[in-house]
Amino acid sequence: MQTFDLAADGLRTLNATLHAQAEATNQTVWEVINPKGSHAIAVGLDAPIEVNVKGSTGYYCAGMNKQATVHVHGSAGPGVAENMMSGTVIIEGDASQYAGATGHGGTLVIKGNASSRCGISMKGIDIIVHGNVGHMSAFMAQSGNLVVCGDAGDALGDSIYEARLFVRGSVKSLGADCIEKEMRPEHIAILTDLLERGGCDAKPEEFKRYGSARELYNFKPDNAY
Repeated sequence: MQTFDLAADGLRTLNATLHAQAEATNQTVWEVINPKGSHAIAVGLDAPIEVNVKGSTGYYCAGMNKQATVHVHGSAGPGVAENMMSGTVIIEGDASQYAGATGHGGTLVIKGNASSRCGISMKGIDIIVHGNVGHMSAFMAQSGNLVVCGDAGDALGDSIYEARLFVRGSVKSLGADCIEKEMRPEHIAILTDLLERGGCDAKPEEFKRYGSARELYNFKPDNAY
Protein backbone atom coordinates (compact mmCIF):
# COMPACT_ATOMS: atom_id res chain seq x y z
CA MET A 1 0.00 0.00 0.00
CA GLN A 2 1.21 3.48 -0.90
CA THR A 3 0.55 6.17 1.74
CA PHE A 4 0.13 9.81 0.73
CA ASP A 5 0.09 12.59 3.35
CA LEU A 6 -2.17 15.26 1.90
CA ALA A 7 -1.20 17.82 4.53
CA ALA A 8 2.48 17.48 3.65
CA ASP A 9 2.40 17.10 -0.13
CA GLY A 10 -0.75 18.87 -1.32
CA LEU A 11 -3.79 18.13 -3.44
CA ARG A 12 -2.30 18.82 -6.85
CA THR A 13 0.50 16.33 -6.25
CA LEU A 14 -1.97 13.74 -4.93
CA ASN A 15 -4.22 13.85 -7.97
CA ALA A 16 -1.30 13.93 -10.40
CA THR A 17 0.17 10.88 -8.68
CA LEU A 18 -3.13 8.99 -8.81
CA HIS A 19 -3.69 9.93 -12.46
CA ALA A 20 -0.27 8.54 -13.30
CA GLN A 21 -1.53 5.10 -12.30
CA ALA A 22 -3.51 4.93 -15.55
CA GLU A 23 -0.34 3.53 -17.08
CA ALA A 24 0.80 0.01 -16.20
CA THR A 25 1.53 -0.04 -12.48
CA ASN A 26 1.66 -2.39 -9.53
CA GLN A 27 0.82 0.44 -7.10
CA THR A 28 -2.86 -0.38 -7.02
CA VAL A 29 -3.74 0.38 -3.38
CA TRP A 30 -3.40 3.87 -1.95
CA GLU A 31 -4.05 5.43 1.45
CA VAL A 32 -4.62 9.17 1.78
CA ILE A 33 -4.07 10.55 5.28
CA ASN A 34 -4.84 13.99 6.70
CA PRO A 35 -7.53 14.93 4.14
CA LYS A 36 -8.99 17.50 6.58
CA GLY A 37 -12.04 18.18 4.41
CA SER A 38 -10.05 19.10 1.31
CA HIS A 39 -11.96 19.54 -1.94
CA ALA A 40 -11.57 17.55 -5.18
CA ILE A 41 -9.74 14.57 -3.70
CA ALA A 42 -9.25 11.70 -6.17
CA VAL A 43 -11.13 13.36 -9.04
CA GLY A 44 -10.92 12.18 -12.63
CA LEU A 45 -9.40 8.79 -11.93
CA ASP A 46 -9.29 6.31 -14.80
CA ALA A 47 -7.50 3.20 -13.54
CA PRO A 48 -8.51 0.06 -11.61
CA ILE A 49 -6.91 1.25 -8.37
CA GLU A 50 -8.18 1.48 -4.79
CA VAL A 51 -7.96 4.76 -2.88
CA ASN A 52 -8.70 4.82 0.86
CA VAL A 53 -9.23 8.30 2.26
CA LYS A 54 -8.73 8.29 6.03
CA GLY A 55 -11.05 11.10 7.06
CA SER A 56 -13.75 13.39 5.72
CA THR A 57 -13.61 15.21 2.40
CA GLY A 58 -14.92 18.46 0.93
CA TYR A 59 -16.55 19.18 -2.43
CA TYR A 60 -16.51 16.79 -5.42
CA CYS A 61 -14.53 13.89 -3.98
CA ALA A 62 -14.19 11.11 -6.60
CA GLY A 63 -15.90 13.20 -9.25
CA MET A 64 -15.79 11.81 -12.81
CA ASN A 65 -14.54 8.48 -11.49
CA LYS A 66 -13.81 5.65 -13.93
CA GLN A 67 -12.72 2.15 -12.87
CA ALA A 68 -11.34 3.12 -9.46
CA THR A 69 -12.68 2.22 -6.02
CA VAL A 70 -12.63 5.24 -3.70
CA HIS A 71 -13.43 4.54 -0.04
CA VAL A 72 -13.93 7.53 2.24
CA HIS A 73 -13.57 6.64 5.91
CA GLY A 74 -15.56 9.66 7.02
CA SER A 75 -18.19 11.97 5.54
CA ALA A 76 -18.22 13.74 2.17
CA GLY A 77 -19.13 17.27 1.14
CA PRO A 78 -21.32 18.33 -1.80
CA GLY A 79 -21.08 16.57 -5.15
CA VAL A 80 -19.35 13.35 -4.12
CA ALA A 81 -19.02 11.02 -7.14
CA GLU A 82 -20.50 13.71 -9.38
CA ASN A 83 -20.60 12.58 -13.02
CA MET A 84 -18.94 9.25 -12.27
CA MET A 85 -18.78 6.78 -15.14
CA SER A 86 -17.82 3.47 -13.53
CA GLY A 87 -16.11 2.00 -10.51
CA THR A 88 -17.24 2.21 -6.89
CA VAL A 89 -17.36 5.02 -4.33
CA ILE A 90 -18.10 4.19 -0.68
CA ILE A 91 -18.79 6.80 1.99
CA GLU A 92 -18.72 5.48 5.54
CA GLY A 93 -20.39 8.58 6.97
CA ASP A 94 -22.89 11.09 5.60
CA ALA A 95 -22.94 12.81 2.21
CA SER A 96 -23.90 16.42 1.58
CA GLN A 97 -25.96 17.81 -1.31
CA TYR A 98 -26.27 16.30 -4.82
CA ALA A 99 -24.35 13.10 -4.16
CA GLY A 100 -23.93 11.16 -7.39
CA ALA A 101 -25.28 14.00 -9.51
CA THR A 102 -25.41 13.24 -13.27
CA GLY A 103 -23.67 9.90 -12.68
CA HIS A 104 -23.57 7.74 -15.82
CA GLY A 105 -22.48 4.45 -14.24
CA GLY A 106 -20.77 2.73 -11.36
CA THR A 107 -21.95 2.33 -7.78
CA LEU A 108 -22.13 4.91 -5.00
CA VAL A 109 -22.71 3.58 -1.47
CA ILE A 110 -23.50 6.01 1.36
CA LYS A 111 -23.58 4.28 4.72
CA GLY A 112 -24.99 7.30 6.55
CA ASN A 113 -27.54 9.84 5.33
CA ALA A 114 -27.55 11.86 2.11
CA SER A 115 -28.69 15.47 1.96
CA SER A 116 -30.89 17.16 -0.65
CA ARG A 117 -30.85 16.35 -4.37
CA CYS A 118 -29.16 12.99 -4.02
CA GLY A 119 -28.97 11.48 -7.51
CA ILE A 120 -30.11 14.62 -9.31
CA SER A 121 -30.15 14.02 -13.08
CA MET A 122 -28.66 10.54 -12.63
CA LYS A 123 -27.99 8.82 -15.95
CA GLY A 124 -27.25 5.20 -15.13
CA ILE A 125 -25.49 5.25 -11.77
CA ASP A 126 -26.60 2.99 -8.92
CA ILE A 127 -26.85 4.79 -5.57
CA ILE A 128 -27.45 2.89 -2.33
CA VAL A 129 -28.10 4.96 0.81
CA HIS A 130 -28.23 3.15 4.15
CA GLY A 131 -29.94 6.09 5.86
CA ASN A 132 -32.24 8.90 4.70
CA VAL A 133 -32.18 11.25 1.70
CA GLY A 134 -33.21 14.89 1.64
CA HIS A 135 -35.64 16.85 -0.50
CA MET A 136 -35.63 16.78 -4.32
CA SER A 137 -33.66 13.55 -4.48
CA ALA A 138 -33.62 11.94 -7.95
CA PHE A 139 -34.86 15.19 -9.51
CA MET A 140 -34.93 14.63 -13.31
CA ALA A 141 -33.38 11.20 -12.80
CA GLN A 142 -33.05 9.63 -16.24
CA SER A 143 -31.83 6.07 -15.61
CA GLY A 144 -30.20 3.95 -12.97
CA ASN A 145 -31.31 3.02 -9.47
CA LEU A 146 -31.63 4.89 -6.18
CA VAL A 147 -32.05 2.71 -3.09
CA VAL A 148 -32.99 4.40 0.19
CA CYS A 149 -33.05 2.19 3.26
CA GLY A 150 -34.41 5.00 5.42
CA ASP A 151 -36.83 7.84 4.63
CA ALA A 152 -37.05 10.29 1.73
CA GLY A 153 -37.77 14.01 1.95
CA ASP A 154 -40.09 16.25 -0.07
CA ALA A 155 -40.54 16.01 -3.85
CA LEU A 156 -38.88 12.66 -4.39
CA GLY A 157 -38.36 11.93 -8.07
CA ASP A 158 -39.65 15.27 -9.32
CA SER A 159 -39.80 15.27 -13.15
CA ILE A 160 -38.34 11.78 -13.24
CA TYR A 161 -37.71 9.89 -16.48
CA GLU A 162 -36.93 6.16 -16.34
CA ALA A 163 -34.83 5.73 -13.19
CA ARG A 164 -36.04 3.28 -10.53
CA LEU A 165 -36.42 4.47 -6.93
CA PHE A 166 -36.67 2.00 -4.04
CA VAL A 167 -37.51 3.35 -0.58
CA ARG A 168 -37.94 1.26 2.57
CA GLY A 169 -39.14 4.04 4.87
CA SER A 170 -41.59 6.89 4.47
CA VAL A 171 -41.67 9.43 1.66
CA LYS A 172 -42.61 12.94 2.76
CA SER A 173 -43.99 13.78 -0.69
CA LEU A 174 -43.59 12.78 -4.33
CA GLY A 175 -42.53 15.27 -6.96
CA ALA A 176 -44.26 16.02 -10.26
CA ASP A 177 -44.98 12.90 -12.33
CA CYS A 178 -43.52 10.50 -9.74
CA ILE A 179 -45.83 7.73 -8.55
CA GLU A 180 -45.65 4.51 -6.58
CA LYS A 181 -45.36 1.50 -8.90
CA GLU A 182 -45.78 -2.23 -8.60
CA MET A 183 -42.88 -4.29 -7.28
CA ARG A 184 -42.69 -7.16 -9.74
CA PRO A 185 -40.34 -10.17 -9.45
CA GLU A 186 -37.78 -8.55 -11.76
CA HIS A 187 -37.61 -5.52 -9.46
CA ILE A 188 -37.10 -7.75 -6.42
CA ALA A 189 -34.18 -9.36 -8.28
CA ILE A 190 -32.65 -5.98 -9.18
CA LEU A 191 -33.05 -4.72 -5.61
CA THR A 192 -31.62 -7.90 -4.11
CA ASP A 193 -28.44 -7.39 -6.14
CA LEU A 194 -28.24 -3.70 -5.21
CA LEU A 195 -28.65 -4.38 -1.49
CA GLU A 196 -25.94 -7.03 -1.64
CA ARG A 197 -23.56 -4.68 -3.47
CA GLY A 198 -24.31 -1.94 -0.98
CA GLY A 199 -23.69 -4.14 2.05
CA CYS A 200 -27.25 -3.64 3.31
CA ASP A 201 -29.02 -6.23 5.47
CA ALA A 202 -32.50 -4.96 4.52
CA LYS A 203 -34.95 -7.28 2.76
CA PRO A 204 -36.15 -6.27 -0.73
CA GLU A 205 -39.75 -7.08 0.21
CA GLU A 206 -39.66 -4.19 2.70
CA PHE A 207 -39.28 -1.59 -0.06
CA LYS A 208 -41.71 0.31 -2.28
CA ARG A 209 -40.85 1.24 -5.85
CA TYR A 210 -41.40 4.69 -7.37
CA GLY A 211 -41.04 5.86 -10.94
CA SER A 212 -42.42 8.00 -13.72
CA ALA A 213 -46.12 8.28 -14.53
CA ARG A 214 -44.93 9.42 -17.99
CA GLU A 215 -47.35 12.33 -18.08
CA LEU A 216 -44.66 14.94 -18.73
CA TYR A 217 -43.11 13.28 -21.78
CA ASN A 218 -45.19 15.15 -24.36
CA PHE A 219 -46.30 18.76 -24.42
CA LYS A 220 -50.05 19.19 -24.10
CA PRO A 221 -51.31 22.56 -25.46
CA ASP A 222 -54.22 22.61 -23.02
CA ASN A 223 -51.77 22.87 -20.14
CA ALA A 224 -50.47 26.18 -21.49
CA TYR A 225 -53.73 28.04 -20.87
